[in-house]
Amino acid sequence: MSQGLPPGGVAITEAEAEARWANAWTPAEVAARLAGVSAPWCVAGGWAVDLFRGEQTREHGDLEIAVPAARFPEIRARFTGFGFDAVASGRIWEFTPEVSELSHQAWVRDPSTGDYLVDVFREPHDGETWICRRDPSIRLPYTAVVRRTPDGIPYLAPELVLLFKAKAARPKDQHDFAGALPLMDDAARRTLATLLARVHPGHSWLEVLGSGGGPAAAPYDGPAT
Repeated sequence: MSQGLPPGGVAITEAEAEARWANAWTPAEVAARLAGVSAPWCVAGGWAVDLFRGEQTREHGDLEIAVPAARFPEIRARFTGFGFDAVASGRIWEFTPEVSELSHQAWVRDPSTGDYLVDVFREPHDGETWICRRDPSIRLPYTAVVRRTPDGIPYLAPELVLLFKAKAARPKDQHDFAGALPLMDDAARRTLATLLARVHPGHSWLEVLGSGGGPAAAPYDGPAT
């Protein structure tokens, strides 16, 4: 166990985690549960790309949503009767204030089956301003961060989803990048190129986007108007 982690916790292998995520909710299911919540939450990860594309294009191992960290209690209140676990270094702990700083992730657990249903990302922010956890100088108003499907499901803007996916660039991330890029407008592509050059200079996606520049020096507060 990594230095700084609390004692206890339960070891969980990748295979065990995959099995326990087999019955994860869909975006529509979590949106129904969170209907009317004022906190600016949104679907993140691969599901967000598929919501942007307007169809499910691949299997998803889980469902991730992002919420402002200080607004997490509003989200948690909608999951009465469910458990919450923190996860770090291949172990899980029941989510308590003492372990809440282990990870920005909180896995929602069905206590009757042990299945995990949704992964809640508690994201940094400053009031109504979203802050990128990969680079805190990247700040955007939530109005620029959260988009909605025609039926009202909120999802993270694809250029920001792909920024997070660029770190690993696994086959599924490559799939999401290749599928989303043709549907992104020029402003979204420029934003992705600018942020990739800052956070992952020299990334292979920059060649596709037509930019191989180095990291910018000034805080990023959105595309130029």
